Amino acid sequence: MQFSAEAPSHSTAHRQTETVQPGDDICGHYRALRQQSEVFCAPLHTDDFNLQAMPETSPPKWHLAHTTWFFETFVLKPFCPHYQVYNTYFESLFNSYYTGVGTAAFPRAQRGLLSRPTTTEVFQYRSAIDQQILALLRHDHPQREQILQRITLGLQHEQQHQELLLTDIKYGFSINPMTPIYCNRNDRTAVRGFPLRSTAKLNWTEFNEGMCDIGAAASGGFYFDNEAPRHRVFLHSYALANRLISNGEYLAFIEDDGYQRPELWLADGWQQAQQHKWQAPLYWRRQGHAWQLFTLHGEVPLNLSEPVCHVSYYEADAFARWSGVRLPTELEWENAAASQPVEGRFVDDGILHPRAACGEKQFLQQLYGDVWEWTASAYAPYPGYEAPAGAIGEYNGKFMCNQMVLRGGSCASARSHLRASYRNFFYPGDRWQFAGIRLARSLH
Repeated sequence: MQFSAEAPSHSTAHRQTETVQPGDDICGHYRALRQQSEVFCAPLHTDDFNLQAMPETSPPKWHLAHTTWFFETFVLKPFCPHYQVYNTYFESLFNSYYTGVGTAAFPRAQRGLLSRPTTTEVFQYRSAIDQQILALLRHDHPQREQILQRITLGLQHEQQHQELLLTDIKYGFSINPMTPIYCNRNDRTAVRGFPLRSTAKLNWTEFNEGMCDIGAAASGGFYFDNEAPRHRVFLHSYALANRLISNGEYLAFIEDDGYQRPELWLADGWQQAQQHKWQAPLYWRRQGHAWQLFTLHGEVPLNLSEPVCHVSYYEADAFARWSGVRLPTELEWENAAASQPVEGRFVDDGILHPRAACGEKQFLQQLYGDVWEWTASAYAPYPGYEAPAGAIGEYNGKFMCNQMVLRGGSCASARSHLRASYRNFFYPGDRWQFAGIRLARSLH
C-alpha cells in the first residue's frame, strides 16, 4: 500500500515548521506541520503501521490518529456548533489518557491489536478533520483567539508525537533480527571508522552563585503550562561539562564493571539493571570484541566520538557517580541555556542520529539537539503552578510524580519546538528515547 497522494517523498521531510501565531498564515502553518507527520511515515510499509513492540510505544497508525483526535476533541467539538463526531469508536480508540472527555481510553498496551480502522481509513480521518479545521480557520469566529490558542497547542502536541513516532519506530525495528532500515543516512559529516576518543576535550564552564529567573516568560510566545509560572531561585556556584558524554567515555564505564558495581547505583536502578540484565545502553550490540549500534539507518559500528544515547536516568546517574561528579539540576541547565541560541542537530537536518562534538570549544556546546539530557530534578510543579481547567488541564499536571526532567531536545526534535524553559519528562528507567548525559559539579 502506498500513500504517495497523502505523503510527499521523504527527501522533503525535514523542512523547518513554525508555531502558529496570530497574523501569520495560519492555514499554511497548520497544513505544513500536519503534513510533516505523514512525511515521517512515508518510508514505512503497510505492515509497519501497526507495529507496537512494547506497551510504552505506540503504532505509527495510532500516532497519526491520536493527533487528529486531539484537534477534533479540543477544537472542533467545543467551537463548532452542531458538530457531528467523525466516528464514535475513535473517541475511545485514539484517546490517550484524558478522563475528562467522557470516553474511557482504549488500553495503551493493546493499541497494536487494532487492525481496524485500517491505515487508509486513518489517513481519510486526518484529511476530513484537516478540512474542517482549515474551514474553521478561514472564517471569523467570536472565539477566534481561543481557537488559535488551541490550534497552537495542537500543533505543539503533534510535534511531540512526531518525535515519539520516530523513537517508537526505532524500537520496533530494533527487535527484528533482520535489522530493518527506516531510511538511508544522508550525512556528509558522518565520522567513519572507529575513533578511539572524542575529538573535543571535556572542559568545565563555571557559573557564579546568585539569583536567576526560571520558567517561561509570559510575553515570550508559546509555552506549555508546566513551564510556568516564571519564578526566581537561588543557585549555588556550579560548573557544567562543555559537551555531552561520548560513547567512548561510557565504554570506559562498562569496561570498569560499571554494571556490576551496586555502590554506583540507586537502589531502584540497580534492581532494574539486574531485572532487565542491562550491560550497555539500549541498541548497543556486541559482536566479538567490537560493538555495533542499531540506528534508524540500520546497524553500524559504534562510533566512540558520538554522544552516548538511549540510557536511562539510572544509568546516567551511575555514570556520574563513577565519574566523581553528578548530573545537573534542571534549574542549573536552564540558567546556563537561557542566554544561548537554540542551535544544534535537530530532526530538521534529516540525520536522525546524534553527532560528535567538534573542536576545542571551551564554552557549552550540544546544549540543544543531539540527545535529551537527563537532569537530577524530579518532575514536579513550579511554585504557584495551577493546571488549566477542564480536560485540557490533564495535558501535563497529572504526570508530575515519579518522573525525571530532561532538557535540550534531540536529533528527533524540531528546532521550532524547543526553548530554554522546555521541560521533557520520562520515568527513570525509560531507555528508548534519545536521552544522554551531561555532567555537572558543585563549586562551593
